[in-house]
Amino acid sequence: MLAPVSMRICASSSPGEVRIAVMDNDVMQDFALWRPDMADGVGDIYRARVSAHVPALGGTFITLPGLEQAGFLPDSEGLGPLTQGQTVLVTVTRSAQGGKGVRLGARNLPSDLPGGAEPKLLRRGPTPLERLARYYPLAPIIIDDVAIGTLLPAVFHPRLTRVNCAFDSDLRAQADALEDPVVPLPGGMSASITPTPALVAIDMDGGGTSMDRRPKQTAQFAANRDALPDLLRQLRLRNLSGAIIVDVAGLAIRKRRALSETVEALLKNDPLRPRFLGFTALGLAEIVRPRIHPPLHELFQSREGRLLHALRGQMQAYRGMPPDGGPVMLACGYGIMALLQDHPGWMEDFMRLTGRVLQPVMDQGLPANGWRFDHG
Repeated sequence: MLAPVSMRICASSSPGEVRIAVMDNDVMQDFALWRPDMADGVGDIYRARVSAHVPALGGTFITLPGLEQAGFLPDSEGLGPLTQGQTVLVTVTRSAQGGKGVRLGARNLPSDLPGGAEPKLLRRGPTPLERLARYYPLAPIIIDDVAIGTLLPAVFHPRLTRVNCAFDSDLRAQADALEDPVVPLPGGMSASITPTPALVAIDMDGGGTSMDRRPKQTAQFAANRDALPDLLRQLRLRNLSGAIIVDVAGLAIRKRRALSETVEALLKNDPLRPRFLGFTALGLAEIVRPRIHPPLHELFQSREGRLLHALRGQMQAYRGMPPDGGPVMLACGYGIMALLQDHPGWMEDFMRLTGRVLQPVMDQGLPANGWRFDHG
């Protein structure tokens, strides 16, 4: 996709995480969370060993070296009969999410992979910043941490511009709003987003249409039509995927089908090409969006996500202060202490970005995944 002149990619660093927003003027068009030491694995290529073929599931479990979970390779990938212990070349096509393991593919693999026989990771997939930089090839990349540039392939370096803060207050507010399940929409409308294990339910709620002097159904139709662009943009920003149902606000069921053309046109802007299946007998819009990367709500609500959110808040509080202060004390339950020990780069990031040492201390009085900042 060619980027208009007004478009830019903003990448803001915090401990363990980079938040990436693609902006067209002041409107966010794309968003991604990049955790460099917790990559979702999509695009990784492995030489891996066959664990077990399961005809009832229509595929084969493949043991991926270095991962706790086996990946699943559908029979439709065309590798033919596979035997236990055999090595095969596979790529990750869908990350682990929603309690399910990674999905694998075996088509269109590059021909220049290293040889050998032992199972190993052969090539990493692109990072979120690399993916967006390729999708918007003319957009400048604004960063606020030199470490981001060192993790980006050299071909993108001419597009980099270093600033003190890649996210201004307005962009921070837009990014923070992605954690809120309630989305404000034009015309005083809003939408409540509720992910479940089976689907994502979205309930639109009318607002200012009660003040409209036009007939009720005319006003409700116009309000829903005008709110849909912002709502469907949220699918992309939040990476909502799988089965999605939308209950529009206030319209009689027979009137809702008139919104079909609008929904279909808006979904064409999404690079994942979601499918609009129409309206159900209950008047619910059905959308299917491919599952590839984890949805934002899973990343935000995970134990790692909650801790990284807290570290970002502390970074923002200390950034700009004199670097000669004492350490920032973090009382931890044993689970959080183990997490920090597994990810020492988070503490290194905190030191680099604030000039202060993050000092974790075990506190037996806290629950396993609890923590508390002690400010002396």
